[in-house]
Amino acid sequence: MPGTNRLLCLGASVLLAGLAAQPAPAVAHDLPRTYVVSRSPGVLPEGIAIDHDGTMYVSSDGTGALYRGTVRDPRLRPFRADGVEDRTSTLGVHTDARGRVFSVGGAELTVHDRRGRLLATRTAQSGPLGASDLNDLVITEDAVYVTDWANPVVHRAEIHGGELGPLEPWLDVRSAFPQFPAQFWLLNGIVADRSGRTLLVASNGTEAVWRVDVATREVGQLDLDGASFGADGMLLRGRTLYAVLNYGAPSGVYVATLDEELRTGSVTHRITGEPFDLPTTLARHGCRLYVVNSQNDNPPGEPPYTVSAIDDPACDRP
Repeated sequence: MPGTNRLLCLGASVLLAGLAAQPAPAVAHDLPRTYVVSRSPGVLPEGIAIDHDGTMYVSSDGTGALYRGTVRDPRLRPFRADGVEDRTSTLGVHTDARGRVFSVGGAELTVHDRRGRLLATRTAQSGPLGASDLNDLVITEDAVYVTDWANPVVHRAEIHGGELGPLEPWLDVRSAFPQFPAQFWLLNGIVADRSGRTLLVASNGTEAVWRVDVATREVGQLDLDGASFGADGMLLRGRTLYAVLNYGAPSGVYVATLDEELRTGSVTHRITGEPFDLPTTLARHGCRLYVVNSQNDNPPGEPPYTVSAIDDPACDRP
């Protein structure tokens, strides 16, 4: 989920890719449609996570801060997370089943409890092209997988007994497309199927989503009717993929239906234009999608910095 300088990349036209979905409860029409992350200059919101109880966390690419609120309140407030005071940018943020808050910025992965107490810090090694610039993450039952914007590498930290192991290079994706320049892979969003056996990794540079078999580490390109699909943030539910596009396509939310093996699919919905302002990623709660308006195309942007809520067009899909 990159900022402005990260959006300016050399894209290569590659095939489109697809992802997954599941059923959801009814839409709550009395909830806000716009959430104010901050009115302070330069925040540039980037990542978002919504816990099962509706608690919302939003990260700041501009300052490194984290913000917290709820889907019931249109205003978020600073989340006082220990140990991130010196982090100048925070990108991906997610929560696990225990309500712990995982976030990445620079070369660091941090874990906090709901009170903001620091539980763990893991630092990624430098990759084949230099220092790591961690972008997004996904949490499975036994590991955390993290993409690296600066290197064509997916990092992995094992989870054992609730404890987080070291963050180590796990997969170099260049073997899937060796003729493509290594510095332009620009790995972005990452999601996993419910079993944790399959990952989908977005590459802004190749304008494609790549399917990874966790057991074999085999990488193959997903095909969404042969279209170019350079996703930023993504969300996977069953066989439905929700993706935010903001480079090489009209900015907005794209919804795709995938086959059972998450190898092929087709885009079924495109939501672009208002109310988005260079969206970067999204979260889902109930039958609503919550989309971050980064303003990263014109930093430092103009307060207020917001999240827009829209109805999930695939809510009733089996």
